[in-house]
Amino acid sequence: MATESTLTAMFWARVAAGAHAPAQVVRQGGSWITLSRAQVGDRVRELALGLLARGRQRGDGVALLSGSRAEWVQTDFAILSAGCVTVPIYATYTSAQVASLVNDADARMLIVEDRSQLDKALAARAQMPRLQDIVLIEGEAAEPGVLTGERLRRLGRERELELGGRLAERLASVGSNDVATIVYTSGTGGEPKGVVQTHGNHMATLEALARLPGIEPGDVHLLFLPLAHSFARAEAFLGVHRGLVTAFATGVETLRGDLLAVRPHFLFAVPRVFEKFHAAILAAVEAGTPLERRAFGWAMRAGLETSRRRRAGEPLTPGRWLRHRLADRLVLARLRRPLGGRLRFAVSGGAPLAKPLAEFFHAAGVLILEGYGLTEACPVLTVNRIDRFKFGSVGPPIHGVELRVGADGEILARGPNIAHRGYLNRPEATAEAFGADGWFKTGDVGQIDEDGFLYLTDRKKDFIVTSGGANIAPQHLENLLRSDPFISQALVYGDRRPYPTALIEVSAQELSRFAQAQGILDGDYAQLVRHPTVVRRVGQIVEAKNAEVQSHARVKKFALVPAEFTEAAGEMTPTQKVKRRVVAVRYAALLESLYE
Repeated sequence: MATESTLTAMFWARVAAGAHAPAQVVRQGGSWITLSRAQVGDRVRELALGLLARGRQRGDGVALLSGSRAEWVQTDFAILSAGCVTVPIYATYTSAQVASLVNDADARMLIVEDRSQLDKALAARAQMPRLQDIVLIEGEAAEPGVLTGERLRRLGRERELELGGRLAERLASVGSNDVATIVYTSGTGGEPKGVVQTHGNHMATLEALARLPGIEPGDVHLLFLPLAHSFARAEAFLGVHRGLVTAFATGVETLRGDLLAVRPHFLFAVPRVFEKFHAAILAAVEAGTPLERRAFGWAMRAGLETSRRRRAGEPLTPGRWLRHRLADRLVLARLRRPLGGRLRFAVSGGAPLAKPLAEFFHAAGVLILEGYGLTEACPVLTVNRIDRFKFGSVGPPIHGVELRVGADGEILARGPNIAHRGYLNRPEATAEAFGADGWFKTGDVGQIDEDGFLYLTDRKKDFIVTSGGANIAPQHLENLLRSDPFISQALVYGDRRPYPTALIEVSAQELSRFAQAQGILDGDYAQLVRHPTVVRRVGQIVEAKNAEVQSHARVKKFALVPAEFTEAAGEMTPTQKVKRRVVAVRYAALLESLYE
């Protein structure tokens, strides 16, 4: 496969190389429809011509406010093909947030997914004075200055003879150092920063990932993460680069059904997805007969033993091999069925994955490879691989990336995928994070072992230093607590305080099941988490997890929050990480009560 220097050259090379090969799979009505590379290419070309017809100039910002769907990827490549800059915006953002990002990026066009997103854009239109056009992907619109996606494509078709030559010039003029996209960070605190990413940054990531085994042309993957996040965007680009078939989930709520229908060969997901599958498995086991529970325990012990030996490079005796094969046929294979039946591996990113979770799934026959990166790395720095992995680590660096650990433990990185143009309109933040020597300060703390595998400790800014001077990494404690299915989320608190405390969110599903089993029949979520039996159950979990850490790092007191954390309430990022500052402020009184 030839090496291209830009995302646009890559896209059009794949279209030319296999026009009739399947490229995208989407659900329409009750069936799944396959689009060939040529069909996707036709849509991209029409949209790109439509952008030119609407006066988009080379380097113009075009904002994209939408959930993940095939049209998102088509529009992205159309924007890039027109020589413009894609500005992704999360579909969950408010009107004020949309206006802020559109203005910061100086976007001249805003493309929105549906009527709800259009209403959001129209509500903020007066606050976006330089915005010239709004385009609606799905549905009809009668408002002045609003075009439908179909109208934009038709405009492109109508003016193809006039504008085709100009589009070819734009495509030819795009270089590896040109800005491809401005991606705003979705971090756990502070205002989003626009990371300026070039075509070359992304191509460096894709060329590095192409060296890893396990993915073959024609493989099917199911994309369901938000494309406004760099993790999912990398997956979409990878689909084009490697000639894959990208199936688009109809929504997170339909993920289980989509997995069974699509049957992916690999899966990109955040830890929360694996946590939910894990909880569902344990709940089903708990609801089974005593015989089924014993069979599950026996099979998992066989799976864990096999997993341990394989990771250690130890051979299986004939007896152990036979026991594992029997356990797999009778029990473990059934655990994998909800993932489609032909999954070779999964990739976890966007947030830390608990080591016990990786071990559980590997015992069940599902290899989860954890990776690490940031928006500033477009977005990969390290990743475990199918032939070289260590649970608990985020893997060795990808090709071309160098890592080192600073004197204060901060991870520093450099490589061609690092977005050294920095943050849009933020010269001070850029100078602070991107050193003149080429080393980028990640803000994360970790260590590198003798084999080159990176182990993360925590975010540097999130470290807790108690009033007694003890250093505590809250992420480790939070992962331990969340490894129990009864606990959905946890936030460990205690900077400049005498001891660490925790706010805990109980899994609504597990809470309902537990309440019924205990005969607690009345009450909503907020009432149930105040029940002494529920509080005692969480206390037992906290006590058990405390036994796994040093005494100074143990959670001394905890409180159960009266409602689940949500992205809509601003408490969670799109990759399901708790926004510490937001939650700490919202529950300030509750936290304060833990120190009285």
